Amino acid sequence: MTLTGELLIGAARVPATAGTMKALNPATGELIEPEFAFGGPAEVDRAVRLADEAFDSYSHTGLTERAAFLDRIADNLEAVKDELAARLALETGLPAAQLEGEAVRTAGVFRKFATVVRQGRFLQATVDPAQPDRQPAPRMDHRLQKVALGPVVIFGASNFPISYSVVGGDTASALAAGCPVILKAHNAHPGASEIQGRVIQRAVAEAGLHEGVFSLVRGAGNEIGEALVDHPLVHAVTFTGSEAGGMALFRRAQQRPDPIPVFTEMTSVNPTFVLPAALAARGAEIGTGLVQRAMYNVGQACLKPAILLAADGPGFQELRDALSAEVAKAAARTMLTPGIHDAYVRNAQRLENDGATRVAAGQAPEGLWDGQSLLYEVSGEQLLAEPGLREEVFGPAVLLVRLTGAEQLLEVARAFRGQLSATLHAEADDRAHAQRLLPILERRTGRIVFNAFSIPQEVSYASTHGGPFPATSDSRFTSVGMGAIERFIRPVTYQNFPDDLLPDALRAANPENLWRVVDGELVKD
Repeated sequence: MTLTGELLIGAARVPATAGTMKALNPATGELIEPEFAFGGPAEVDRAVRLADEAFDSYSHTGLTERAAFLDRIADNLEAVKDELAARLALETGLPAAQLEGEAVRTAGVFRKFATVVRQGRFLQATVDPAQPDRQPAPRMDHRLQKVALGPVVIFGASNFPISYSVVGGDTASALAAGCPVILKAHNAHPGASEIQGRVIQRAVAEAGLHEGVFSLVRGAGNEIGEALVDHPLVHAVTFTGSEAGGMALFRRAQQRPDPIPVFTEMTSVNPTFVLPAALAARGAEIGTGLVQRAMYNVGQACLKPAILLAADGPGFQELRDALSAEVAKAAARTMLTPGIHDAYVRNAQRLENDGATRVAAGQAPEGLWDGQSLLYEVSGEQLLAEPGLREEVFGPAVLLVRLTGAEQLLEVARAFRGQLSATLHAEADDRAHAQRLLPILERRTGRIVFNAFSIPQEVSYASTHGGPFPATSDSRFTSVGMGAIERFIRPVTYQNFPDDLLPDALRAANPENLWRVVDGELVKD
């Protein structure tokens, strides 16, 4: 398709009202055509009002119709995957083949959510029939289902420019719930954002839905983001990025006259704990595997296993040597943006300033914004004494922590803040240690990995991509997996209603043929 650089507001393509920008190729430093439009508060207001107009009809679409719409998006995305990957390779420096795979996987996520919608379990339909003869007092008929919150603002992310961006899991789960979406595109990949936005815009038209079901806006600075969060017709916000950025949006949303939820995914070091028997049995294997996964996307992944902890003893030197060897042979690669690269350099230096020793370095950078792989080491005492050593370094750096024994391992585990994941490597002889460690990890993360690594993560019904603060702003929810739909729905009870006024999911005939909880029993009546 020919990129126009315009904003996508409902069915319209809207030219710039607040300036323009060009995409940057971070591998070459060159600007890429065309110019892309910036909008401001007026464009935000237009997009949000269209979304609000669309809400009543879209949130009441039948399950079959809504599922078919999600499948259309998946089909349209796969149809442009080659073009999308080629453009993204220019805007991110990531390999086109990797990006094609990301597009296919993301299309699969939309199809999974289409299945979720058809099954209707997310509605949590519950029926407590009337009991007019109950003593000492009759019971009226009560029926409950979950309903969509309202228009949702989604801030596209930079590190996974498809699966966390315009056609990402946030968009898929919000649309599955019945919420229109206003997408704030990330300025690091404007061309790819337009391609993805037009994929959804086309699907809206093909499905005959209200044009306000989807809009894409873009802006410079904080003004447009603040306008989106402040708009009184917006009912929820999602954000993937830094703790500072996420908390600024969260606080702003709580200061509205009507506070709204902001579902953030912010910062995590995803600590990996290696217990003694596992260390002795396969220390080198663990070290090699961890570095290979930590360097995925040049270390620009929210689930990067950034800190590896093991007690000094049999297998530790093998672990250290394997880490060093794997880091040393890693090629420096282009990072997503100059800003991300510069922050990586600063934060790597911060580790050294906080007392970390550089053990190994990968191949030297050649490009201006190449990220060099680095391995640092500290003692358990240092990690406990200096909180900065436990903070995220976004990029291809790994920190090895040399512990004195099992008791210090537990002490260090307690020192971590909330995480998206934590990993445990253990053998049969480590079971007693593992049983003591697990309750500590359960309090600090939403996902515990056993004898594997935090990357990759499956997108499934049992996935959790969330955790206590500062990993997220609300540890009750996940942003990955089928459970992500829970962020965008709330319960409504219909008391003593005539059958013809009830939603389909709650009617006596159960026309959608859903599983429901009736008088406390799960049935398909």
